[in-house]
Amino acid sequence: MLSRIYIKNFALIDTLEVSLHNGLQVITGETGAGKSIILGALRLILGERADAKSISKAEEKSIVETEFSLNNQFKKFFIENDLDYEHQTIIRREILPSGKSRAFINDVPVTLDILKELSSQLIDIHSQFETSNLFTSEYQFKIIDGLSDNKQIINDYQHEFSDFQSLKIQLKKLQTQLSEANKESDYKTFLLNELEELYLDNVDYEELQNQLSIQENAEMISDNLAQVLSRFHQEEVGILSFFNEAKNKLSKIAEVSGSFSELNERLETSFVELKDIISELEDEAEKIEINPENLALLAELNNRINSLFVKHNVSDIAELRQIRDQLAGEQKGASDLEAQIADITENISGKEKTLQNLADKLSKNRKKNVPVFIKKAEELLKKLGLEKARVDIELQNSTEFNQFGKENIQLLFQANSGFPLKPIQTAISGGERSRVMLAVKKIIAESDELPTLILDEIDTGVSGKVAEEIGNLMREMSADMQLIVISHLAQVAAKGNNNYKVVKQDVAGRTQSTIVPLNDKEKLNEIAQLLSGSKITEAALAQAKELIG
Repeated sequence: MLSRIYIKNFALIDTLEVSLHNGLQVITGETGAGKSIILGALRLILGERADAKSISKAEEKSIVETEFSLNNQFKKFFIENDLDYEHQTIIRREILPSGKSRAFINDVPVTLDILKELSSQLIDIHSQFETSNLFTSEYQFKIIDGLSDNKQIINDYQHEFSDFQSLKIQLKKLQTQLSEANKESDYKTFLLNELEELYLDNVDYEELQNQLSIQENAEMISDNLAQVLSRFHQEEVGILSFFNEAKNKLSKIAEVSGSFSELNERLETSFVELKDIISELEDEAEKIEINPENLALLAELNNRINSLFVKHNVSDIAELRQIRDQLAGEQKGASDLEAQIADITENISGKEKTLQNLADKLSKNRKKNVPVFIKKAEELLKKLGLEKARVDIELQNSTEFNQFGKENIQLLFQANSGFPLKPIQTAISGGERSRVMLAVKKIIAESDELPTLILDEIDTGVSGKVAEEIGNLMREMSADMQLIVISHLAQVAAKGNNNYKVVKQDVAGRTQSTIVPLNDKEKLNEIAQLLSGSKITEAALAQAKELIG
């Protein structure tokens, strides 16, 4: 419930503060007194665009503040948005002289999105020109679902539908990734196979180059080793024989002169080293084998590796191994994508079954209550002066799930007898819209908990018995909700639980608008004035008393 409005420095309003109550709250006032200014200020609370031109005193900020009495059902919203829940919650909007605006909930700064999300659940402003939501599927489903007691089912369905949509988005994303991966899959598979065939983990590129060089020069190496070993081993003239003879002679010298001992030891060491070198040369000579087949294999391996160096623009085996591992990982990634797609597809199939079950329940309840809606709506429209009006709700099966089930909806209307029903957006006239919307709001109020509803002169253009019925209808609606009505009709004003008047006056040479609550006597005079004009007659007072009852 909207319990307080405070406005400062907004258009013609210097300072305005008014307390509101439950039930039917009627606001009257002459044309141009400032009723639309108050509504414009309240629209800021709904998150509408702020305009610095609305600031009365350009050097000061403009403030619109509302206080709502909340029940515990709003606690979840406050927790989710990290706000302090208060039973009496204050929503404030400030427009700075610079034109920038700020929003607050219980003095905590919030974004406009959060402000809109909360305020849209607390207040609904409807004027005679704002009936377009009646033409939307969302609103039409709201009408029939309220009558059908579908609230829990539709909540369950929309929760499942949200998950369903998320899964479909994930599936599409994964399918796109897999498609992109598959475009290069064959080529990447070829590259991977090409790298894996070489068993790169077992390749020592430096050793390969060494072995290849040995094989390519095997004959030369073999001949030269043979010559070297021959020089070492020739009898009497061989290097080893001469070296041994020299060693023996130096040993004898060292026996008689200590100064040659060190040289003798060094020569002994060199002789041992020389014998080791000769032994290893002999071993290597035995290994040398002129093998054209082996040479061809080594050359082929070397050529393939060098070719891969060029193809992948790298220079060593380690980089080739890295590329091989990356390609292998991508192949595994594609397999993982396929597995994920299979899992999500299965989940989507399960969601579809759940959605279908819930959609069937929604549809069954809706179809059962379409006649109820027709009866209620046509009875209300007759009271509101549309005696010949007919309505219907057409439900058609859909091939795809949507936010409201697996069917589409169309509200049909015809104001005159003898003509076919048509979609309401093409069949309804401007003068009929407000009354149809009022009837619809009344039906919704009977089956659903509505936020504070503000009706702005939707009774324009009616009088007499119809005006009386509109007043009665509003009084009935206000029994279960707070209904704030801006009206020029005495029949409506007479039904108010609380009445207020917007007045415009000159203060210190400046025109200002404000709102004042009316006591019983002031209410009577206001209704009489609505009936007779500026001059209140005794007849008007008597009629006003009769209307109040």
